[in-house]
Amino acid sequence: MAERLRGRLGRCLIYLALGLVCVYYLAPLYVVVITSLKSLDEIRSGNLLALPRAPSLDAWSKAWSSACTGVRCEGLSGYFWNSVRFTVPAVLISTAIGAVNGYVLSKWRFRGSNLFFGMLLIGCFIPFQVILLPMARTLGSLGIASSLAGLIFVHVVYGIAFTTLFFRNYYVAIPDELVKVARVDGAGFWRIFLSIILPLSGPIFVVSIIWQFTQVWNDFLFGVVFSSGGSQPVMVALNNLVNTSTGTKEYNVDMAGAIFAALPTLFVYIVAGKYFVRGLTAGAVKG
Repeated sequence: MAERLRGRLGRCLIYLALGLVCVYYLAPLYVVVITSLKSLDEIRSGNLLALPRAPSLDAWSKAWSSACTGVRCEGLSGYFWNSVRFTVPAVLISTAIGAVNGYVLSKWRFRGSNLFFGMLLIGCFIPFQVILLPMARTLGSLGIASSLAGLIFVHVVYGIAFTTLFFRNYYVAIPDELVKVARVDGAGFWRIFLSIILPLSGPIFVVSIIWQFTQVWNDFLFGVVFSSGGSQPVMVALNNLVNTSTGTKEYNVDMAGAIFAALPTLFVYIVAGKYFVRGLTAGAVKG
């Protein structure tokens, strides 16, 4: 009986600790949401943690369609769709290339493949700032500087190292015998990949897509350096919105803008977060 009571007490303490941690991490989100629903007068006179007396979506509407982001007062909507237009293809292309690279490096090894893989992994640890100048020259040479195509190219190049790492380590756990038997039966490179490897790759595709989507969507440095004017992503526009000196400082609009910028990544993790964990435990960090 005493052991049972101690067990229940221990579980209660664990749940209490987890609850406090959740409150600690969710407090900023709570403040952002309730502030975006308040008027400026209520923000100036009220308590930071108090619920809004008269909730309103006016700040959300202004942040989306008419807030000033520097000299332009067109809201975040255009920049939001800019981010969608370059994030989706960048994620899909880098994931597809990483899948093929991982397949080659795990099932079609060649002389020096391990060295090649090790050199490729260096790309995971190169700071963003190191590649700014050479990447700018490359984009200029290709004629895609300050454009959405240039941002897609940058994020694909920088993301290939990570996606290759994920897929290679996942495919290492797939028995080599499957590939050998298929080769004996006359299946070629692409037939094996499409018919055997790809159907087993669901979990790691989820991991790669979530990882790349988060990295690309939340990026600020590449966006501010390699884009300009109407081609800027939403994170750059949000920075301009928060730091603009035009008119009155509207904290509720700033908070609403931050929510718009964060919604896609929040949605992805809420919908597919459990699959991300499954993919990691299924082999994405093994090898």
